[in-house]
Amino acid sequence: MSIWIPSGEALKRLRKRAGLTQKELAKRAGVSQSLISRIERGSVDPKLSTIQALLNVLSSYTGMKKRACDIMNPNVISVRYDETVKDAVDLMRTYDISQLPVERDGRIIGSIHEASLIRMLVFERNPREFFEQKVFKVMEKPFPTVTPDTLVEEVMLILSRGEPAVIVEDDGRILGIITKIDVILSFLKDMGEEG
Repeated sequence: MSIWIPSGEALKRLRKRAGLTQKELAKRAGVSQSLISRIERGSVDPKLSTIQALLNVLSSYTGMKKRACDIMNPNVISVRYDETVKDAVDLMRTYDISQLPVERDGRIIGSIHEASLIRMLVFERNPREFFEQKVFKVMEKPFPTVTPDTLVEEVMLILSRGEPAVIVEDDGRILGIITKIDVILSFLKDMGEEG
């Protein structure tokens, strides 16, 4: 599983959204106010346990206690590594999605998404050959993974750093996928405004 640490700026935004001062957050998380300040400035790399303690406090103040399993889409559409780029694009069009995990023998080994395909097409001299290539030749790194119990706040931070999707897995078993629209729709649902 990928280990992801939120940026100091992202933690600062969450702290402000929760309406907490650095001193209040520090007290509730059991750390010093100076450590919070250094984390937010990016001048220190905190331990993972410190980040988790901060996220736990922040999630309780923002009212977000949902977990990844509460908002994930359990229907993970993926493309095999040995299929063509055109096959991947056809899947994206069919399911109206903009990214796909790339799998081999039931394991996710990469990803492919519209934005990366556009970047590659800019430099492509022969689009026909490009679309006939195998996916493994153009795939990018796999999407970050989280456990089913990961707080939605943490998922939001991962997605806010430009990741197109997050995979939810448990003991190597893929349970679902979360995209930006899944997070947005969960907020609308909580506000009673989901259409």
